[in-house]
Amino acid sequence: MFGGWRKSPSSVPATTQNGGDRHLSLARESLRDLIDDPRLPGDIRESLAGDYAAVRAMLDKLEHGHVHIAAFGRVSTGKSSLLNALLGESRFKVSPLHGETRRADMGRWHEIEADGVFFIDTPGIDEADGDAREALAKEVVGRADLVLFVVDGDMTASERDALEQLSQMSRPILLVLNKADRYSEQERGALLAALAARSEGLVEARNIVAAAADPAPQKIVRIEADGTETPGERARTADVRELRERLWSVLDREGKTLAALNASLFAGDLSDKVGQRILEAKRALAEKVVRMYCLAKGLAVAVNPVPVADLFAAAFIDIGMVRHLSRLYGLPLSDREAGSIVKVVIGQAAALMGTVWAVHLLSSALKVGTGGLSTLVTASAQGAIAWYSTYVVGKVADEYLAQGKSWGDGGPKQVVQDILDSLDRDSILADAREEIRARLATRS
Repeated sequence: MFGGWRKSPSSVPATTQNGGDRHLSLARESLRDLIDDPRLPGDIRESLAGDYAAVRAMLDKLEHGHVHIAAFGRVSTGKSSLLNALLGESRFKVSPLHGETRRADMGRWHEIEADGVFFIDTPGIDEADGDAREALAKEVVGRADLVLFVVDGDMTASERDALEQLSQMSRPILLVLNKADRYSEQERGALLAALAARSEGLVEARNIVAAAADPAPQKIVRIEADGTETPGERARTADVRELRERLWSVLDREGKTLAALNASLFAGDLSDKVGQRILEAKRALAEKVVRMYCLAKGLAVAVNPVPVADLFAAAFIDIGMVRHLSRLYGLPLSDREAGSIVKVVIGQAAALMGTVWAVHLLSSALKVGTGGLSTLVTASAQGAIAWYSTYVVGKVADEYLAQGKSWGDGGPKQVVQDILDSLDRDSILADAREEIRARLATRS
């Protein structure tokens, strides 16, 4: 059991408790693996320092067996009052001012023994200048184990959108109709039915409850001894019994599993983010590798006067580049495998941009019959075409490897087409030509 409930500690089946322990253990292991992963480059770990701090905080939360419950909803639906009523104390600030809660705040539920459950109050999501507050609220809810989505009437379109976003985070949600004292019994029943219809598929019907966290005073008439009638008010106590019972029920059976699920989801999100950063770093390095081989191929083709050897050198360099990229991605390829990829790319590229390859062959032929400055000009032109062809091969191979040695649904032709469409050929050729001319001039 999660810390031991005062409500009904014997009501939790042993299989449920053992399952919760197992889930917590797996979640802790997942978080520790993220924190201690020695393969993660230092610069990427540093760029994700805030996320890793959150992982450590969540690991600490699991170690102590804590559950976090966040209140979420529009401004002035009574989130703070609702949490205060559950806590039985004025822990969270309540004010008649619109949108008083400006930051996330936390309070411990003292009805729970030992390890504890914590309530988190979040800023309202519809304040006029509250974009930052909305982002904070969603961040807090994203790290909560259970969400109280608080409304004070029929659900608005913006509330429905927010509820749908929350449901996509795979967090259990209790939909709370607060300020239920404003409505008659018939109106309250109609509202709960409407909320059930609007939240169908997002919130279980049994998780839709009514509450009156800060009920309006009851109107009374005092009759004095002389028969005079004096109007007055009588304070009413908060009514959160239904919500409290539902929370007890959920936490009794699923407290540990909820915490483990949240931790696992958070770890999965961070793992995806880490993977994306690593992929971005590899692709940045791959760009440098490709350009290095582009220069090597451009110069090799420019200084070699034998057309057949030009083509041989181009193929040899392209294969070496693909193998280099494959090692960078941890997917090493043999010469044969790399050669097959180069052959596929060149074949697809030739079919899609035959004119470029014609210019390549033409400039190769021109170079043999010219001399002096014209040799430098035609050599640099041919070298630029060779540079460009290698750049295309490199970018396509990079995409293939980044997708785990896969061409994707569209096959190699689509990948090559997408790469060609994304490149500014004239700009690349101009830059390549200038670089090759500068290198050739230096050699001369």
